[in-house]
Amino acid sequence: MTGKYDVLIIGGGLVGASLLCALESAINQYELKVALVETHSIDEARDTPPSYDARASALSYGTQLIYEELGLWSALDQFATPILDIQVSDQGHFGATNLNYQDEGVPALGYVVENHRLGEVLLKKLKDFRDQGLVEVLSPAQVESLQPMPGSEMKVLIGQSGESVEKLASLVVLADGGRSSLMEKLCIGRKHYDYEQHALIANVSLDRPHQGVAYERFSGRGPMALLPLSDDRSALVWTVPSDEINDKIAMDDETFLTTLQEKFGYRAGEFTRVGTRETYPLALSVAREQVRPGLVVLGNAAHAMHPVAGQGYNLAIRDTLALADNIINSIRQGMSPGHLTRLLQYVDEQKTDQKMTLDFCDGLVKLFSRQELPVILARNLGLTCLDMSRGLKGRFARKAMGL
Repeated sequence: MTGKYDVLIIGGGLVGASLLCALESAINQYELKVALVETHSIDEARDTPPSYDARASALSYGTQLIYEELGLWSALDQFATPILDIQVSDQGHFGATNLNYQDEGVPALGYVVENHRLGEVLLKKLKDFRDQGLVEVLSPAQVESLQPMPGSEMKVLIGQSGESVEKLASLVVLADGGRSSLMEKLCIGRKHYDYEQHALIANVSLDRPHQGVAYERFSGRGPMALLPLSDDRSALVWTVPSDEINDKIAMDDETFLTTLQEKFGYRAGEFTRVGTRETYPLALSVAREQVRPGLVVLGNAAHAMHPVAGQGYNLAIRDTLALADNIINSIRQGMSPGHLTRLLQYVDEQKTDQKMTLDFCDGLVKLFSRQELPVILARNLGLTCLDMSRGLKGRFARKAMGL
């Protein structure tokens, strides 16, 4: 054995790097030994997307508070576009509701940040931790196998520079994405539901400023979201049936904008420009096990959901902070961070949030996809009642904000 860690994180993406930041206090206070394994070199220059086409994520107000707590928001704030209003509507029907930041007493309902900006801030922190000797970063490197050992430890075989080394870890955190090959090797199954839909994502421009308004527009066969971006761009997320996606991609820009306008309507203005269009298939995918002795599954590896309401990454960050708190409390109590009893407590604390968020997003998609008249009437009455009830709207807004 060439080393033993308290925590070994597999995956240096947004979730893995965020967990590292959340463990900074324990690394300093308790000399927590932490390592991170990343398949790509963290020192190689990364491609910067064209400014117009840069992809973005919606961070809830709750996620902003977490990043502020971790000392990251000051670096992100300059790149963040605040969401001041959210307008929810059902195309062709009377139901609608509007959420406003002033009504909720917050500076913004959420923020939209380009992914590469978020990645740059987290990557800089990762490099700082490594350069200060606080964390060992193995990059580029690949975890070849995980083997449970007595006492809730894991033996980790890591390939780097053509050689393989063995490490011991009290806790291994799998944060290597929704297609984790290590989960397959560990025989951790997934519950999977295919929506038979694709997300079409692109940045668009309109003929008037967005003024910080985000739109969630339900349109029969799939919801459409429009998020405010810097430079008065907006980020489009259009859910399209899988059998129609190739046609949408093949359209020239003028035809695409005309089709988009017909579906979305004119409430945001007139669409004048569209950037590069990209797509990915949509499914609900949940790990059947999130913890084992010495092991936690985190982020998209634990759960991936429909992008409606933009809750996926925000749920992952709430999980990440809860896991960091669990690890720190284990150390304070003199227990191994990989002790199953402690990890089961983490799952128990998060299960309500996870189930509510997953069910909420899945239910929205299925409810607004149905076209039976009684269902249409019921959901539009529901939207109208929500808009008229300050108490209900407040609870709905707090859930959307991750509070």
